Amino acid sequence: MKELLIVWHSRTGAARQLAEACEIGALKTAAELGHDDDFRVRRLQAHEAQGPDLIAADGFLFCAPENLASLSGEMKDFFDRSYYAVLERLAGRPYGVAVSAGSDGEGAVRQLERICTGWRLARIAPALIARNGAQTPEAILAPKHLDQGARAGAEELGGLLAATLLLGADA
Repeated sequence: MKELLIVWHSRTGAARQLAEACEIGALKTAAELGHDDDFRVRRLQAHEAQGPDLIAADGFLFCAPENLASLSGEMKDFFDRSYYAVLERLAGRPYGVAVSAGSDGEGAVRQLERICTGWRLARIAPALIARNGAQTPEAILAPKHLDQGARAGAEELGGLLAATLLLGADA
């Protein structure tokens, strides 16, 4: 059984929707490849995820918002709690990143990728950044709805992770 772990945090819904779309894409790809019975996705909120969850998984998707040009605090807390517990135990496993942001997203991506580099994970695709253009306090704090392009990109990212896990180097 191959397991994809999606760890996510969201305040306004965009990163949650990215995580859900990644899961949909992963499950669709597994079904298309005939691996319904030997592939699963676990989607955990950042405050629930622990080191043993990471160790049990074969690959990862990390979905979070960018807050103040940086990774959201709750997602950063997940990495702070888990980092040393799994250090040198995850090397080579594939990962992907999806970040929701107002206009940038690069700061959160840099942080996520540095952590994943420290764990020696294998990035399988460039980070997906879903920008919503929110710039006023009201717009930033308002509930978000992913546009179709961001949703499709997240499904594709999830599908790529599933194919990588199920087909290995042939994906």
